[in-house]
Amino acid sequence: MSGISKAMSKFRLGVVQLLVTKAKADNLQRACSLVKEAAGQGAKVVVLPECFNSPYGTGFFAEYAEKIPGESTHVLSEAAKECGIYLVGGSIPEEDGGKLFNTCSVFGPDGKLLVKHRKIHLFDIDVPGKIRFQESETLSPGSSLSMFETPYCKIGVGICYDIRFSELAQIYAKKGCQLLVYPGAFNMTTGPAHWELLQRARAVDNQVYVATASPARDQSASYVAWGHSSVVNPWGEVITKAGSEEAVVYADIDLQYLADVRQQIPITMQRRDDIYNVSVVQEG
Repeated sequence: MSGISKAMSKFRLGVVQLLVTKAKADNLQRACSLVKEAAGQGAKVVVLPECFNSPYGTGFFAEYAEKIPGESTHVLSEAAKECGIYLVGGSIPEEDGGKLFNTCSVFGPDGKLLVKHRKIHLFDIDVPGKIRFQESETLSPGSSLSMFETPYCKIGVGICYDIRFSELAQIYAKKGCQLLVYPGAFNMTTGPAHWELLQRARAVDNQVYVATASPARDQSASYVAWGHSSVVNPWGEVITKAGSEEAVVYADIDLQYLADVRQQIPITMQRRDDIYNVSVVQEG
């Protein structure tokens, strides 16, 4: 492997676990500060949490919703450009054509918008005695896959509940993604039960790196996030994990290690496409 190729086979990922408040301006300022901190520690790709500019809840989405481009995405664009990084902008409530979406915007080192992912699978659950939440009461679902290229690897984007759908991850991996990022806000019921399990499952199933960015836990919020933003390697090991408080965590993504895992357990070459297949119905 040449020196250049070897250098490109490793890069640092920064995951920001932001304590989100009801003050949008403060959220944007703090997010920008932590993004710069991550870039200063050598992160080439930085991920923010779901709903990083507003509290998470059906009662907040309309109040905090913005057009894209808008105030929050302008701040993200400027931060990405200033730091020279790829910035996965968590998600914000987006208003478009009279509809609301839960949307992640990704910006390149030049500050340009690379992709806009609208959460495909809306978080509608009812666990009796524990939690009921219906995103569909206010939000509309997205209808497209979202991937972007970097000099390091191709990256696939999902938001929170999207991680529960293994087909999406399989398609991203099939299309060449080696890192999947999921800004997400699991709660105090689903978090301890499924948060890490789902990340490890998606990583092992597809032999990819998986990163999640959660808001920090705020016990006084109407929706209490689990926290524990993480990065999982293709072997299914958690290689970095935050606690419940605000933090920035890092992982060195090693694409040669990913290649080694795929060579050792070559499931990508052993799939029986003559018997089953996962395919894309709509590219978006």
